[in-house]
Amino acid sequence: MAQIGQFALALAWVVTAYSIVASLLGIRLKHDNLIASGRNAALGTFVCITSAIACLGYLFAVSDFSIKYIAAHSNRDLPIYFKVSSIWGGQEGSLLFWGWLLTAYSALVIVQNWRKHSAMMPYVVAVLMGTSFFFTSMHLFIVNPFNQTVFLQSDASPLPFVPHDGNGLNPLLQDPYMVIHPPMLYLGFVGFAVPFAFAIAAMITKQLGDTWIRTTRRWTMVAWMFLSIGIMLGGKWAYHELGWGGFWAWDPVENASMMPWLIGTAFLHSVMVQEKKGMLKVWNMVLIILTFIMSIFGTLLTRSGMVQSVHAFAQSPVGGYFRAFIIVALSGALYLLFDRLPYLKSENQMESIVSRESSFMFNNLILLAACFAVFWGTMFPIISEAATGSKITVGPPFFNKVNVPIAIFLMFLTGVGPLLAWRRASTNSLKRNFLSPAVIALASGVALYFRGVQHFYAWLSIVMSIFVTLTIIREFYKGAAARSSGTGETFLEAIVNLTLRNTRRYGGYVVHFGFVLLFIGWTGQAFTTDAEGEMGVGDTLSIREYTLRVDKLGIEDTPNYASDKATISLFEYGKKVANLYPEKRLYKAGQEKQPTTEVSIYSTAKNDVYLVFQGGTRDGKKAIIQVFYNPLTMWVWIGGIVLVAGTLIALLPNKKTILRRRPEIESKEERKEVEEKV
Repeated sequence: MAQIGQFALALAWVVTAYSIVASLLGIRLKHDNLIASGRNAALGTFVCITSAIACLGYLFAVSDFSIKYIAAHSNRDLPIYFKVSSIWGGQEGSLLFWGWLLTAYSALVIVQNWRKHSAMMPYVVAVLMGTSFFFTSMHLFIVNPFNQTVFLQSDASPLPFVPHDGNGLNPLLQDPYMVIHPPMLYLGFVGFAVPFAFAIAAMITKQLGDTWIRTTRRWTMVAWMFLSIGIMLGGKWAYHELGWGGFWAWDPVENASMMPWLIGTAFLHSVMVQEKKGMLKVWNMVLIILTFIMSIFGTLLTRSGMVQSVHAFAQSPVGGYFRAFIIVALSGALYLLFDRLPYLKSENQMESIVSRESSFMFNNLILLAACFAVFWGTMFPIISEAATGSKITVGPPFFNKVNVPIAIFLMFLTGVGPLLAWRRASTNSLKRNFLSPAVIALASGVALYFRGVQHFYAWLSIVMSIFVTLTIIREFYKGAAARSSGTGETFLEAIVNLTLRNTRRYGGYVVHFGFVLLFIGWTGQAFTTDAEGEMGVGDTLSIREYTLRVDKLGIEDTPNYASDKATISLFEYGKKVANLYPEKRLYKAGQEKQPTTEVSIYSTAKNDVYLVFQGGTRDGKKAIIQVFYNPLTMWVWIGGIVLVAGTLIALLPNKKTILRRRPEIESKEERKEVEEKV
């Protein structure tokens, strides 16, 4: 089976190279059959890489430890679902998975768009296959997942040494969230290759209107949604698995996913201005180029070992190749951009700073500023070491100091931008849209201040969250009330049909509300407190309104790990509300016998009580228990769910769009009548 996988990789490399050459040569010679051959080769690449990854999955399932990668990342007692996730649990497999997703995206793009955009598609194929060729080369020559284990040299001939069992999957990765967190991130990273490829194709063909943007809008939203899910699941994993009490530490690999997310968010908003007003064309090209480059850069940070991170892989030879690819891709894209600047002139000019166009421009600037701050803080240890020979680490205080005010201003734009008029907002419209929400938000802020919320940024965050929530509610209420009075629908029916009639607009409002909930959850972290104690059976420890009592200390033994475990009763205002079971595990497989922390959490809408088993005392009679009181953390996860739900709504086709596509509605009068009914 390993030989089949190896052959599939080699064939994929050849077919990918052929696809690039055939596509470009076919364009140059205006040879339709050659162009079609390049397209078919791209589809064949997907088949080849799919075969390779299926072979790798089979080898994991049967525990074939003659393969070096499997011996390093699996063992016989590993549950099957973790064997599946082991495919992307290490360097070689994760890059193969990345490459497979790229070929899958490419195949879907070809099937959906080949006939619609015949002029651009050969270039799109060439760009996607160029990226695929880089990854296929890495799979085949640098980090091949099908390499065999170490050979022992005998007197007669080299003999393969097959270990009886493997090292096992990294204990930190043996968590349900890590089964789906990496695929979500990869789906996001890889997905941005599609709008990037269309942007390059649009510049080459000089089709620089909004066709390429409309074509890739849903592809971009899907990539952004998956990346959002991946980031949220990564935070959830860190919160449950790492045992430090939080979910975001500004770790370099966390930042690697945040940077393309920030620029991708700017791109999603900025393209609306081009669609509506024919403006910000250069901005949109720059943003999608940077989003794609940052996706590759994020992969570089994670895979090369160039930064120290609990998430990163060990030092590997891939760093130089990734840097070379980034330089080539960025240089080529920027050269093309500068060459096409005369064709990217805006069709309209910005007339007022108080307009929707202006708010989108500020949105671009603030998100780019946030991305630059994250990039600078992430890379500063490397930059300082190169400049001075001394590595200076930048910690969470820097990121929080810079990004908290940026995030608050972004929240302000979230509330203001969608309600501003195009071109110029009048004084009357500003009063009508913002006076009531602003007054209520400020009044609430005064009340919160006198109730003890005096941390400035936390106070301002809550005030902004109230303001944005009120503007969103106002928009839904205004639209639903008008529809209800005109159609006789109930208010709830009016809200549903209003949303379905303009899914992009109202789905966007739901996304913004999800962002508000995330913001509320983040704000709660400013009020986190903790306590720690050595506790034997019957001992208690108090924090805020909660009291912990140790009921049992024991040892648990399973085929996969052994653990020290505590059974703890949790009381709120003297009433028992939960049993919690923090533990410290030691996994039996693997060369690194590093204990891992399994936290136990009692979660409510108001706060989380977060227990960590830090270890035992020397006499073995007591456990060291640390407890964190984390206010409002649940709203981070709820906000993430709402954000994804809003994105799914925005991805739905509008009812008006569906009606336009119905051939049985013949006349304009019939069409208008049906549209009024929905």
